[in-house]
Amino acid sequence: MSSRSIRDLDLKGRRLFLRVDFNVPLKNGVIGNDTRIRAALPTIRYALDAGAACVVVASHLGRPKGRPRPEMSLGPVAARLGALLGAPVAFASDCIGPDAERTVQPAPASRVVLLENLRFHPQEEQNDPAFAKALAALADVYVNDAFGAAHRAHASVEAIVRLMPEAAAGLLMEQELRFLGDALSEPARPFVAILGGAKVSDKIEVINNLIPKVDRLIIGGAMAYTFFKAMGKPVGRSLVEDDKLDAARHIKTLASQRGLDLLLPSDHVVADAIEAGAAIETLDVHDDAIGTRMGLDIGPVTIAAYTASLADARTVVWNGPMGVFEIDAFARGTIAMATAVAEVNGTTIVGGGDSIAAVTKAGVADRITHISTGGGASLEFLGGRTLPGVAVLPSA
Repeated sequence: MSSRSIRDLDLKGRRLFLRVDFNVPLKNGVIGNDTRIRAALPTIRYALDAGAACVVVASHLGRPKGRPRPEMSLGPVAARLGALLGAPVAFASDCIGPDAERTVQPAPASRVVLLENLRFHPQEEQNDPAFAKALAALADVYVNDAFGAAHRAHASVEAIVRLMPEAAAGLLMEQELRFLGDALSEPARPFVAILGGAKVSDKIEVINNLIPKVDRLIIGGAMAYTFFKAMGKPVGRSLVEDDKLDAARHIKTLASQRGLDLLLPSDHVVADAIEAGAAIETLDVHDDAIGTRMGLDIGPVTIAAYTASLADARTVVWNGPMGVFEIDAFARGTIAMATAVAEVNGTTIVGGGDSIAAVTKAGVADRITHISTGGGASLEFLGGRTLPGVAVLPSA
């Protein structure tokens, strides 16, 4: 949270190695969503305006498992980045070696170079020092603007920083750390956390870290059914993590000991199958009529209660959908929460792909204070973990 900023660096005439998160949806060379590319534009433009001789942009895309895979090439991203910048972006066919050096060393007229997918080399994910040294040789100074990769101790995120004479956080990284850091350390109150998604196991650390900090904790999504089973409520064929029943009981105990409002669904939408057109019914969560069906969304009574619990909130953190958001019949709870969060008179922070998709689908994304670009990284940060890509950066 107190990392040195790109604003603290003298970039004039220097080559900048800029680690970004361009892990965008890509199919048949077509980018499905360019939000992450747009998020990096302010830092790139700042570097160019500050006189950087060349901005060497590096990212991973997908999971190519350490070998070149044409369908995961960043070539289409280079074209899109150039269109967004309004200037040509040179593309190096590798991230290290002769082609990378030829593309970078005599800074091209565009002054922006995008390297090929870092994960085409297994050494990236191995945090290999030699690979990091080859990357570091391409530039004079380093900036990390890839919050979405900051929880990974990879060569372009961690090892390279130890080899560069100067390093700092980019503008997006600064923004992510400021909003998330303030929420944990000095939130305006009441502070409400909304956690959804499929598995309690994905959120246990976050819940345990937030219980002492928040004023209310709202639980939704399939993870609620692990709590329900632990409480002896009927769950039918809903997704339950049987090995986390004790963890759910422990969370309930901790919340009770602290006097924390822990909100769980009181009614839910159930169906025989997770598919469009399935017959649905809304039941009280105590109702055995769920039978062999599954709970797939929160019901209207729960929506009203959750919405009311946000009425006086001044800080809200939301990660994870309230139901099977991909199917419209089970998306009402998630959309309703998106609308309710947007109505909050305070700081609202949304992370996680489905939650971001919800505020976008609901048409309220522009009313959210901060949309986090790093789902996994934001969860680990909220869970109290140290992010390797942040810890290695020099302090301000």
